Order: sequence, then C-alpha cells, then structure tokens
Amino acid sequence: MDRTPDHLLILGGGYVGLELGQAARRLGSRVTVIEQGPQLVSREDQDVGEGQLELFRDEGIDVLLRARLLKVTGASGDSLRADIDQDGQQRSIDASDLLVATGRTPNTRLIGLEESGVQLDEKGYIRVNDRLETTAPGVWAMGECAGSPQFTHVSFDDFRVVHDNLEGGNRTTRDRLVPYCIFTDPELARVGLNERQARQRGIAYRVAKMPAKSVLRTLTFSETRGFLKMLIEDRGNRILGFTAFATGAGDLMAIVQTAMLNGAPFFTLRDTIFTHPTMAEGLIGLLAGVEVRQTVAQGRTN
Repeated sequence: MDRTPDHLLILGGGYVGLELGQAARRLGSRVTVIEQGPQLVSREDQDVGEGQLELFRDEGIDVLLRARLLKVTGASGDSLRADIDQDGQQRSIDASDLLVATGRTPNTRLIGLEESGVQLDEKGYIRVNDRLETTAPGVWAMGECAGSPQFTHVSFDDFRVVHDNLEGGNRTTRDRLVPYCIFTDPELARVGLNERQARQRGIAYRVAKMPAKSVLRTLTFSETRGFLKMLIEDRGNRILGFTAFATGAGDLMAIVQTAMLNGAPFFTLRDTIFTHPTMAEGLIGLLAGVEVRQTVAQGRTN
C-alpha cells in the first residue's frame, strides 16, 4: 500500500491480523479486529489471549470477540460497511479498508497434479511422507503446499530435509520441534506444548510462571508487559514447553528450544550463568522455585 488506511477492519485475530493490526495502528490508522472466537490467538492459552487483548486495547485498537461477519458492501480502499453479529446482537461498522486474515487453503486442485501421479490429502495439500517425497517417484514437495506449518523457518527446514535426502541422506520431518513467534511488540513466542495442548493429550505437568517485569532487562527496554511460562513434566524434570509474551521473546525462546532438543532438564537452565542484564537471565528467576524431582533412568537415580 502507498498510503495509511483511515480505518482498517481486520477479519481474524491470528498471527497476520495481530502483527499488521498493531503496525497499522502505530502508523496512525484506526483499527478494528473482528475475531469469531472467545479470545485472540485462539490456539494459545487463555492468559496469552488476555495479554494480547489488553495490549491491543491499551493501544487504542477495537477488538470484537465472538463476532461473526455477515456481509460486506462497498469497496476496500475506498469505503465499505461490514455487518456483524456479536453475541446475537447485529451492528454495522464503516471502514476504509478490509484485511482478511482468516487463514489460507491450498490452491493445488485442477492444476494437473493428478496427471503426474502426485496425490493430494483430504485437505488439499500435496501428500508427502516424512522425507517429503510425494506419491510420484522422483517428485518432492516442501513448505505450505505440503501441509507444513506455515512459517518461513519451517519451509527452510523442509528445504534442508529435501536437499540432504537428494544428497543420499535420510533426514525426516518426524518429531520436529517447531517454534512459533508472533512479532507484535512485545513478541509472543512458544515452543513445545502449552497448557491447553498438555491437557488435551492427558499429559501431567507443572507450571513455572512469572511476570516479565521481574526480568531486569525489560526495565532497560522500557517494556515490562507480559510474562514467562514453562511447562515441566509432573514426575520428572523434562521441559515440555515454553511460552514468553515479552520483549525479545523470540530470542529467549531459542535458548529453551536448544535445551529441549538436547534433553536437558530444567535445572540446567536454572543453574546456568547468564550475562546481566539480558532476557536470558530471566530463566533463572523463572525456575528458581521449581522442585527438582528424582527420576530413575537407565538403572541409575538422577
């Protein structure tokens, strides 16, 4: 766009809607977000959704939850009217521009894939195995068309899987630990399980949580909003997941991700000497009060 929207109406409270909504607001636009679910970033825990909602409302962004779009008239870029239903009450919103950020569906049908022997799955993605081989010999697929999580860093890892296999290796996508980050300000980052996912899978866990303002580095950034949260297995010391809603959350998450990939118990991070003042030293405070539980593994007690 070569102009700042007067009033940007955003349909969807996920990654794209939140990132571009905050950016537009800070560039001077009036912004309204319509989300049909009960919270923003619906796949995250309730405390994450509440934190994002508070952030947006503090910045003057109108957020309508449990709202369903009924009809749009007019033209985006000029003048439009959106009719919505929110908790059974209908209303209209006048805006200048509409951003539809409700997710994507693959456009793989009717482009001749069936003639090459490349099959699609039930959702329309190209069917691949964990080496990213399609059903046609010698044909590979990577990134979003193959149903991978829709992030640049995942597509890049898909490329590495295919490249290594073409070179004679045996690299797979099985059990990948995929990190997530929403680049709002402050950032929202997660790797591994959140509480909702752990409950759905019947996994017992412990929670360590503290406000971001307890990390001294946030004072130097003048941004103390948010929190850090780590899930630890209930009967052991393994890290199940980590969520950070804080400035520099994406970089902080990478430290925890590395520990998880190496199977390090949580107290490895707790006992590490991190540079002061950095966001990383917040992990020490986060984990300071977590009990180390004895586990029996491979014939010895740890």
